[in-house]
Amino acid sequence: MHAPVKTAISLALCGALQFVAAYAAADTTADTAASPAAQAATATAAAAVATVLPGDDFFGYANAEWLRITKIPDDRSSWGGMSQLGEETNQRIIKLVEAAASSSDAEAKKVGDYYRAFMNDAAIEARGLAPLAPALDKIRAIRDKKALTRALGETIRADVDPLNATNFQTENLFGLWVSQGLNDPQRNVPYLLQGGLGMPDRAYYLDDSERMHRLRTAYQAHIAAMLKLAGFSDPETRAARVFELERKLALSHATREDSADMAKSNHTWSLQDFSKKAPGMDWRLFFASAGLKGQQQFMLWHPSAITGAAKQLQDCSLDAWKDFLAFHTINQRANNLPQAFVEQHFDFYGRTLSGTPQLAARWKRGLAAVNDAMPDAVGKLYVGKYFPPEAKAKLEGMVSNIVKAFHQRIDKLAWMDPATRKEAHAKLDVLYVGVGYPEKWTSYAPLEVKADDAFGNAERAEKLYTAQQLAKLRQPVDRKAWCMPPQLVNAVNLPMQNALNFPAAILQPPFFDVQGADAVNYGAIGAVIGHEISHSFDDTGSQFDSNGRLRDWWTKDDAAHFKTATQALVAQYSAYQAFPDLALNGQLTLSENLSDLAGLAAAYDAFKAANPSVEDREFFLGYARSWRNLARDASLRRQVTTDGHAPAKWRTYTVRNLDAWYKAFDVQPGQKLYLAPQDRVRVW
Repeated sequence: MHAPVKTAISLALCGALQFVAAYAAADTTADTAASPAAQAATATAAAAVATVLPGDDFFGYANAEWLRITKIPDDRSSWGGMSQLGEETNQRIIKLVEAAASSSDAEAKKVGDYYRAFMNDAAIEARGLAPLAPALDKIRAIRDKKALTRALGETIRADVDPLNATNFQTENLFGLWVSQGLNDPQRNVPYLLQGGLGMPDRAYYLDDSERMHRLRTAYQAHIAAMLKLAGFSDPETRAARVFELERKLALSHATREDSADMAKSNHTWSLQDFSKKAPGMDWRLFFASAGLKGQQQFMLWHPSAITGAAKQLQDCSLDAWKDFLAFHTINQRANNLPQAFVEQHFDFYGRTLSGTPQLAARWKRGLAAVNDAMPDAVGKLYVGKYFPPEAKAKLEGMVSNIVKAFHQRIDKLAWMDPATRKEAHAKLDVLYVGVGYPEKWTSYAPLEVKADDAFGNAERAEKLYTAQQLAKLRQPVDRKAWCMPPQLVNAVNLPMQNALNFPAAILQPPFFDVQGADAVNYGAIGAVIGHEISHSFDDTGSQFDSNGRLRDWWTKDDAAHFKTATQALVAQYSAYQAFPDLALNGQLTLSENLSDLAGLAAAYDAFKAANPSVEDREFFLGYARSWRNLARDASLRRQVTTDGHAPAKWRTYTVRNLDAWYKAFDVQPGQKLYLAPQDRVRVW
């Protein structure tokens, strides 16, 4: 929610609330062209739609006409079915938000006033740097490491779930997440995560490629530019210090692959452990400043980063840390500062990192801001207007059918031991499925919103969110709590809660049409439902039992079979080339690829059970068309490097592992996607 470097989560387990109206930071240089893969698909479609064989390129075959006529909007790094649906949804929501300012409902009026304050760019320009002054003055007043420790603790804000985020990173020294314990699901605990970087990942600081070297140079220039705009002397020297400090922090950060490895992420530290295992920081003072005074136990997702940060606090100069705090204070608040800050922030995170040529219109950024600050309040407005009860009922029926299909698939697994099978069924039996909107709405009654204070509104919303998360430490675990608002085009599996969320906004075409044919609905939203159910049994979800406890419930032989089968999928995806010099990472994307495969198979079974006489072609076409997408080179490179999801084109290729697809489209040996029956990956 509060990290400046974000990405849309595209059917992730869950993640930061990144709404489609805002741009997403991404990778490398400012290349504004569509990716070679997308260009090739478009050229093929334009030349002769009929000549694209489904067995050679099912993505190009199913989406040929769309690829031929579609261009990526100038304010986007990519464009596809999800972003198009998000844009249409935002067009509806913005009317509700604009009208809310005159509402008699107190919460709705806050939504309207928050948006109105953001849209008042003249007032923001007139205030200039004044809103920043108290924070920057406080940083300048730091005289020793004790005061520095206190200041670093005060910057900590609640962030996103590392288990569920696609591309987690926070500029604060550490990320904070509050949720049930990995080993004790009956109690909420604080998790500490690696942070302190202004770029998306350690690889951006450490990889020895020409592209990353160029990016590091651009980032250091961005740091200097932001400091200069804020009136700091000698910004280039300060920027060099900040970058070097971040580089040293990055050295202790876990890789993407290690972050997804539960065995490497499950660490419980007592308060006393910190001084022994991470010397160099006054941890009692730090936690007191972070609002965690009295907390005796913590979960550490990235212990090496905690130890590394404490060492840098001890080793790096006070001036370097003060410059670090100053830069990130400015950088995180740039979108509520005068336009020069907005433009500089976008120039790096938009143009340079993601290749997006144009800053999004102010109303889109304003909508993203209010969605980020008051997601449930906006969600109430959306659901009340645009989510009919019949859509909820039909979707719940589809969920029930696909869960049943998954039960049946488990029963047919010859390799699975009865003990493992029993626990697999138990997970499905108690699975919570939320459709449309949460059972409990978040209250924004404590939030003060002023119609003329965009900067203050953002700070107060951020602090309220953190306070609400910290309050969970004194509350019972809520297994039905949502991590997505209704107006987000996405879906989620929460393995620790053994729960699914399907927000109202995704329950629209091309994913779902309440009046549409079952074949298309099951191929599109059905595959999404199956995907999210399957996350309970992917390489991560399978490590949690029916109560959400991190526990090995597999027999030794079953675990060995599962690992062997999943490695075949790793190899299949690692063979795909996004660029001549960049292949997909089958290990990084394994969880999502497993869920795509098992989810599509379960959705197909449910579709055939309900429609035994209907042909299969529209089911598979519905699936492929739901993944239509174009991406700029920089955006595609970023996704391949850091995202746990394979890019859309290769997600479509999941079909090559299902026997029914071959029959439906007469796919023959010699065609590019053909796999011999024994080479088709079958897991669940």
